Amino acid sequence: MSRGSPAAFASYPTGLLMPVLLIVSAVLLAACAPHSAQEPAPAASASDRNTPSELPATSELVRLHERFRVDGLTEREFTHRELWTAIEPLVERSPVLERSEIGRSAEGRPIYAVRYGHGSTTVLLWSQMHGDESTATMTLADIFRFLADSAEHPLAARLAEKLTLVMVPMLNPDGAERFQRHNAFGIDVNRDARALSTPEGRALQALQQRLKPEFGFNLHDQNVRTRVGGSERLAAIALLAPAYDESRDYNEVRSRARQVAAVIRQAVEPLVGGHIARYDDTFNPRAFGDLIQSWGTSTVLIESGGWKDDPEKQYLRGVNFVGILSALDAIASDAYAGADPALYTTLPQNGRRVSDLLVRGGWLVLPGLAPVRADLTADYADPLRLRGGRITEVGDLTEAIARDTLGVEGLYLHPERDALTDQGGRPSLSVEAPASFVVRRGPEPTSEAVWVVLEGRAEKAGSPAPSPYGGSPPEPG
Repeated sequence: MSRGSPAAFASYPTGLLMPVLLIVSAVLLAACAPHSAQEPAPAASASDRNTPSELPATSELVRLHERFRVDGLTEREFTHRELWTAIEPLVERSPVLERSEIGRSAEGRPIYAVRYGHGSTTVLLWSQMHGDESTATMTLADIFRFLADSAEHPLAARLAEKLTLVMVPMLNPDGAERFQRHNAFGIDVNRDARALSTPEGRALQALQQRLKPEFGFNLHDQNVRTRVGGSERLAAIALLAPAYDESRDYNEVRSRARQVAAVIRQAVEPLVGGHIARYDDTFNPRAFGDLIQSWGTSTVLIESGGWKDDPEKQYLRGVNFVGILSALDAIASDAYAGADPALYTTLPQNGRRVSDLLVRGGWLVLPGLAPVRADLTADYADPLRLRGGRITEVGDLTEAIARDTLGVEGLYLHPERDALTDQGGRPSLSVEAPASFVVRRGPEPTSEAVWVVLEGRAEKAGSPAPSPYGGSPPEPG
């Protein structure tokens, strides 16, 4: 079974970084373990940052995140109460952070904003307007702790002097309660910028109109199956300077956003090089990012995708920390104005979304029928935790690619009983059936078992329990 290779900050379980980290300081290399191949692409530049030397390098920001990472948010699924249980003490005791209620959700949960700094440039950041997209919410919690506990740090002091930061870590608490995209009414808050039907959308729009921020950060998670351009590399981070109208032209507002996105790319490339994409910039008149851009706020969308062996998004949480603080520092110093827009515009676009699992080269066996040669793909209901795998396609899938591939050439797939349906008294296999089967050496049900696959989770036959990655060492993917 093959897949991309793991990576993590030194404080996480598997400390691995890309070879491109040779361009950053030896301190970072000492903090991280060697990286196995995840098909890196060349970095945009041989330099660590395209900004003045006094700004923190990627390596320093990694160390800051290791130090100020908030405990209690180790899983990506948490409620409004759990979030504020973790961060309320540090916000409330800090003289430099100010929390205020900006509205209430449909079910009456408070929506909070946290303010930092007293500078002339206002920056608005909002996260988890989709209740199941929590990576940047964890990042903002870590930023709160850094700002609360490090007021004398040169970066924190510079941000306080030059910027006024207003951060909304959880815009859709009702969605977070259910860990679903939509709010309690089933409305996508990010598609409510025009109608303003939801209290959550109205709270964000009112905040933007009151602050009139010069810069905005729209923080999301995207489908973890998305590839970078036409490659087979998963997109870890996608960036976008949203269009402000259907022409998709660049005015001064959008041009600033493009340069901020360029800064983010260069900051995070040592951590996810080759796995950064550009999000589709088709104008959507219902979307908050697009309309806030049109309202005069230079807005950058950051979408956190997938990363090998990071089911709880802890590695990408740290990548966001590096990218967001780099961007804020570049805004505070006006260094973003010197960033090369090509670092953003030359990013490959988000590519196709691939399957979670491809089973290639086997013969499919059904009771009473002659075996047929057939490949099979499956997707997980929870693609990060690899749970609930169901069949998506069966047949000739020669051109198909997937996050995981199980090669079963010359072997036989025997579906488990719960994967079969009874059609006219004869068992059959259908799309959306559980991806549960035994891979055997022959067509007979008594043949030697080689693999056992339960809802897409594969394990060598005879092993004690299925594992997420097939029970074999990961290979470059």
